[in-house]
Amino acid sequence: MELLIEYFAKGLMTMLMIAMPCVLTAAGIGLVVGILQAVTQVQEQTIAAAPKIFSVFLVIILLGTGYIKLLSNLFNEGAVIAFDVVPKSDDFVLPSGYYNYTKPFIDEIKFDTKKDMTPMSHILNNAARPQGSTQKEKFNFLRNGATDIPTPNLAEQKVINENKR
Repeated sequence: MELLIEYFAKGLMTMLMIAMPCVLTAAGIGLVVGILQAVTQVQEQTIAAAPKIFSVFLVIILLGTGYIKLLSNLFNEGAVIAFDVVPKSDDFVLPSGYYNYTKPFIDEIKFDTKKDMTPMSHILNNAARPQGSTQKEKFNFLRNGATDIPTPNLAEQKVINENKR
């Protein structure tokens, strides 16, 4: 368990090491632009955004290879833990007879194969014809017994009844 907590802490430290230069650069540029705006009395919000975006983009370009190395080292260490350390450790592995007397997720498995699956012979015989092309199949595939033909509203029903006379 300590191994997983240690790896989680390394992940948080990697995240901070990647984010901090960008955040500090944006904060520094924001402070400088804020001081300049206070001196010149130009209070425009969009003036501060462009230098921040440009500087953070520049930091990402300059430090990007270091970020990639940090992330790849973290990924490689996680893969070693997942595939080499955990399977060989008795603390993480269940005993071999664990599922002999228990059925995990048995309540969640409610799949009736006879009801939910279409017979293979029906699929093979009707492969060229699109599903739901006959009127009977259209009604079978519609949900809640609804029809694909909308019912007319009251005004339309009056016009239909007048045309029938």
